[in-house]
Amino acid sequence: MASSAAPLTSGARLVTERLVLRPVRPRDIPAVTRLWTDPEVRRHLGGPVVESVIRIRQRRIVGAPGFHVVERASDGVVLGLVTVEPEGRNAETEVSYQFLPEHWGHGYAREAVAAAVERALEDVPAVVAVTQEANARSRRLLEAVGMTHAESFVEWDAHQVLYRRERA
Repeated sequence: MASSAAPLTSGARLVTERLVLRPVRPRDIPAVTRLWTDPEVRRHLGGPVVESVIRIRQRRIVGAPGFHVVERASDGVVLGLVTVEPEGRNAETEVSYQFLPEHWGHGYAREAVAAAVERALEDVPAVVAVTQEANARSRRLLEAVGMTHAESFVEWDAHQVLYRRERA
């Protein structure tokens, strides 16, 4: 994996075998808006985001630290979004992700999340991620990138699981 040395939260690019994780640009807004409004993407995330919140997010996400569009290196198609939040859950670095359904099942999310977690672990002792207990695909992804189930709890009226990976 080729990459620059800057932390992923700083707006740096991260390049993997097939992907580029980079800051959000204005031209990415339509794809990112689809992530917020697609019922299948939002199935385990509380449902589609309301229009008033979308308008605020659209203004704030371009170039925002920690938010990275995932694009396919071969053709520049936007596949999803990976976020690395340094003061996330329990003041730990938290990774989260959303991918457009037509790109599910190709290993893109696993590749992008693995790269983001590896990069974050260069700078912090641990990375966490939260998903709904019912989201089996997300749980498999987190386990595939070396994260382990650390905690279960109820939030937003749903059973959640927290995964953690510590620096080796």
